[in-house]
Amino acid sequence: MIKVGIVGGTGYTGVELLRLLAQHPHVSVEAITSRSEDGVRVCDMYPNLRGHYDDLTFTVPDAKRLGAMDAVFFATPHGVAHALAGELLEQGTRVIDLSADFRLRDATEWAEWYGQSHGAPTLLEGAVYGLPEMQRERIRTARLVAVPGCYPTAVQLGYLPLLEAGLIDSSSLIADCKSGVTGAGRGAKVPSLLAEASESMKAYGAFGHRHLPEIRQGLRDIAASDIGLTFVPHLTPMIRGIHATLYGRLNSGQLNGDPDALQALFEQRYANEPFVDVMPAGSHPETRSVKGINTCRLAVHRPGNGDVVVVLSVIDNLVKGASGQAIQNLNLMFGLEENAGLTAPALMP
Repeated sequence: MIKVGIVGGTGYTGVELLRLLAQHPHVSVEAITSRSEDGVRVCDMYPNLRGHYDDLTFTVPDAKRLGAMDAVFFATPHGVAHALAGELLEQGTRVIDLSADFRLRDATEWAEWYGQSHGAPTLLEGAVYGLPEMQRERIRTARLVAVPGCYPTAVQLGYLPLLEAGLIDSSSLIADCKSGVTGAGRGAKVPSLLAEASESMKAYGAFGHRHLPEIRQGLRDIAASDIGLTFVPHLTPMIRGIHATLYGRLNSGQLNGDPDALQALFEQRYANEPFVDVMPAGSHPETRSVKGINTCRLAVHRPGNGDVVVVLSVIDNLVKGASGQAIQNLNLMFGLEENAGLTAPALMP
C-alpha cells in the first residue's frame, strides 16, 4: 500500500481527497493535519466518512511523521506548502500540491498575483505542472507536482486541440467561465452564503483573476507562442461545477468546406485520454453530468459554419479541478492504473 498524508484536511478539497481515497485499492491515508482541529476524529467532523476513517484523527503538522509517507498532499491555502514542501522532499517524500504555490514558473509573477514573496523559489524548477493530458510522462518521474486550478483545467483542455493544430488565432481568445460556490473554499464568506448567492449570478475578477497567469502560461506552452486571453469568471448558485464557454477565431483558410473536421480533431486528440469525454456533435454538456467524477466533458461547435469556434467544457471543480486530478497524478507517479480509485460514475440528480 502507498502511505499518504494530507496537510490541511478540513477544507472541501481535503474532504474530497478523503472521499475518493476511501475507495482507492492501493492507498492508505496514514496522517491528516489541522492545527485548529487537533485531536478531532475525521469521522466526527465529516459523518459521511464514518466507516472509512474511524481511527484517523487530525493532528498538527509534523515534518518527521509526514516525511515517512510515500506521498503527501497539500490541500492548503496559498503560501502554506512553501514552508514544508522542501523538507519533505529532502526526506524522500513525493509532494502533490493542490494550492497555487508551484503552478507558476516565475516567482516574481507569483508574488505579484498572490501579494507575498514566494517562499520556495528554488523548488520551482523541479515542479511539474500536473495536467496529465499535457505532461503525463514528466508526471511519472516527478517529485513535486503542482495540481492545476479548476478554471485552468477546464480552459486548457478546451483549447488544447485547437492550439496544438494551429487552427485558431491565439491572440484573441475569450474564456467565459462559471463556477459553483465551493470554488471559494469552505471558509465563511458573505458572498458565498446561501441568501447571497442563491437566485443570482455575477461576474468577478474581470480586471484580473489569480488563475489568469496560470491559464496564460499553459496556453503559451500549448501554442508555443504568445497568446492573448480575455478571461472572465462568474459565480453561479450551485455547489459544484465549472462551465467554460471558450471562443476562438479560425485562422484564414482553415477547415474550409469540412463541417466535421473539428469534431474529428477533438475525438482523435482525446481518444486515449481516460478522463476527457468528447461528446457527440451538437451536444451541450451539463455540469451535473460530471458531479463527483474526474472527467472533463467537451463539445465543440462552429456556429453558422462561420469563422468562430465555440468549445463547451465542464468539470467538477472539486474533482477534475482539484482532488481527483491530484489522485490521477498520484497514480501516474507510482506506476498505477491511471483511473485507480476514480472509476465511479457521476452522481445524478
